[in-house]
Amino acid sequence: MSYSHIGGDPRESFKDQQDTFDLIESFMGYLPNSHLSMAKNPKLNDGFGALAGTIFNSKHLDMGLVNLIALASSLSSGCKYCQAHTSHGANRAGISAEKISEILKYKESDQFSISEKAALDLAFSAGVTPNTSKKEHFVELQNHFSDEAIIDIVAVIALFGFLNRWNDTLGI
Repeated sequence: MSYSHIGGDPRESFKDQQDTFDLIESFMGYLPNSHLSMAKNPKLNDGFGALAGTIFNSKHLDMGLVNLIALASSLSSGCKYCQAHTSHGANRAGISAEKISEILKYKESDQFSISEKAALDLAFSAGVTPNTSKKEHFVELQNHFSDEAIIDIVAVIALFGFLNRWNDTLGI
């Protein structure tokens, strides 16, 4: 089985990572190939898992918004793999298929609240290379979110910056 430019070892090849895989699978509903490739470096996989767990368990953002931010950032970067996974995650978090399908038209859509639009503005701007985020994004975010929530928004974008590069570079 090959799921990346460097091949692809099956889940069973990583006996010491089974607990980590089970945790990821229980959260996402499946085990992404990105985690199988990271398992070649168990410390990386564990560290990434801890970071992702912290970000996805935000006390300041609901899971639906976290997934919409991740999707917007992934759309902006062009990572098809993450687009598929984040749209699935958004749906699992209770975001309707109609709302997910309108994300590229979020500015004009009645599906998105003003606060969601502010978060998505930053996600689309920060997800592209070079980054086009501006102070104005943060001024608008502060009208809707606490500083702690804004940090969590940026953390989601940064996490998916890593995943977008990881998956596209490895051909996952």
